[in-house]
Amino acid sequence: MDQAEQLRNIIKKNAACQSQPTLNNQNQPRKMARVITVTSGKGGVGKSNISVNLAIQMSRLGKRVIILDADFGLANVEVMLGIRPQFNLADLMFRGKGISDIITKGPENIGFISGGSGIHELANINRDQILFLTQKLYELDELADIIIIDTGAGITDSVLEFVTASSEVLLVVTPEPTSITDAYALLKTLNRKMDISSESTVIKMIANRVDSHEEAKQLYTKLNLVVEKFLTVKMDFLGAVPQDSNVTKAVMQQKPYSTLYPNSSSSRAVFELANILCNNVTNKVHSINGITGLFSNLIRLKFKK
Repeated sequence: MDQAEQLRNIIKKNAACQSQPTLNNQNQPRKMARVITVTSGKGGVGKSNISVNLAIQMSRLGKRVIILDADFGLANVEVMLGIRPQFNLADLMFRGKGISDIITKGPENIGFISGGSGIHELANINRDQILFLTQKLYELDELADIIIIDTGAGITDSVLEFVTASSEVLLVVTPEPTSITDAYALLKTLNRKMDISSESTVIKMIANRVDSHEEAKQLYTKLNLVVEKFLTVKMDFLGAVPQDSNVTKAVMQQKPYSTLYPNSSSSRAVFELANILCNNVTNKVHSINGITGLFSNLIRLKFKK
């Protein structure tokens, strides 16, 4: 049996976890990390900032959190953390590094995996390479309670593949008209995909850079009104992060605002989002297959044609 066939069997075994959990050496059900994908319809709305600070606040709530920077070709997460990782996802794929080698330690005990800056080959990996990557990432389910995937922005193929494969998606939107229209364009494109349904995928909107909770609710209502009228996907409201000058100050210093300004309005708001996510049982049931489950979905979606 060649390597590709062995790796396909790993994916098949993982897919069976929904009905029959895999047992470890102590005959206990194998732990699966909760995977949360953060995305947006356009760049510049604070998506990566939300991902980083959400990870920090979840860590403060006692969760082991790892961020996977899936914005291939850019390096937003490492820039915001002010940390240059020694290795990245490409080193795992092509240069023989292990999963522990490419996890960089960040503030508040979070870890992050960089997609690397300018690594375009990762955006176009083939089936067997994804299978190989899935085998390597298998260990992440044991190392983390929550894995946050920070996607690229917009409706590129790589973003759509990650979002469609995910069971729990956070959509970051600002009051800017372009952000609203681009968020709708993303949802409309996802709606055309048969694999997206309210039963398999939970989409929750985060209103970012709003002046009040009322503005956040109005933003959600405005977007959701069009979504309910023309689309079949379902979008819920998670919460809001207010406009805060401390966010810009933290970005300029390449530090997360949750650590630099822990008592700021933005930090308190993201803590509330983290608290809701960590304590809402409904969210947890939608993410039971871990990181390997997500990548097995990627394989199915990418190569079913």
